[in-house]
Amino acid sequence: MKRIAFLAGTSGLIGMQLLHQLLKNTDYDYVISVGRRKLALKHDKLVQVEGDFSKIQHWDLESKLRAEDLGGVFFPIWEAIRTRSAEIHAFCSLGTTIKVAGSKEKFREIDHDYVVLFAQWTHTLGASKFLYVSAMGANPASSIFYNQVKGEVEEDLKLIPFDYLGLFQPSLLLGNRKEFRFGEEVAKIVTKPMVWLKLAPKYRPIYDHQVAKAMISYALATKSAKVEVVPSKDMQKF
Repeated sequence: MKRIAFLAGTSGLIGMQLLHQLLKNTDYDYVISVGRRKLALKHDKLVQVEGDFSKIQHWDLESKLRAEDLGGVFFPIWEAIRTRSAEIHAFCSLGTTIKVAGSKEKFREIDHDYVVLFAQWTHTLGASKFLYVSAMGANPASSIFYNQVKGEVEEDLKLIPFDYLGLFQPSLLLGNRKEFRFGEEVAKIVTKPMVWLKLAPKYRPIYDHQVAKAMISYALATKSAKVEVVPSKDMQKF
């Protein structure tokens, strides 16, 4: 077995693109999707694990895999994780909005706490690389709450000793979201000409599939840097 990918935030805009691309990518033998609930999707390479993210550090992955594995198909996955015989990459696109979360406190719990807990958990399981969807403008000293939280996540992830940490900072995302975001839709209309005319790569909107392709490409590349911040303009080429 070559590689196993862990993925959190699968049901989101970039998460769904990551899932589809990871399942098609022959460099990954299995994709373990981690979430609060399972997706209505089946694939030979897909393993779905569900649970309360706030308690993820207490999850018994072996038991969860066995509960889903009546025929013993998943046994080689756990053996590869247990014996560290497969390379493990973790991808995280967890995120919400204050409106959906209901409060700043709940937003911080999801966008900060759950991300860091997922990272710590995958590191204990042997993940060597962690790739996180942050945001353009992420800065723990920002006066904008959203950017402040994203910046705090980045700083806390740097404390976890992964061999490689990729921090991806996309600009406005283009794609088909499940929920309607009025401000985001207005911004898309205003900035869409920048995409057509290929103007201002640093600031122009970027498609969800471009971010996903960039993350997988960076994960599979040999990296000398331990921490790498990937701006939106560098993802535009994918």
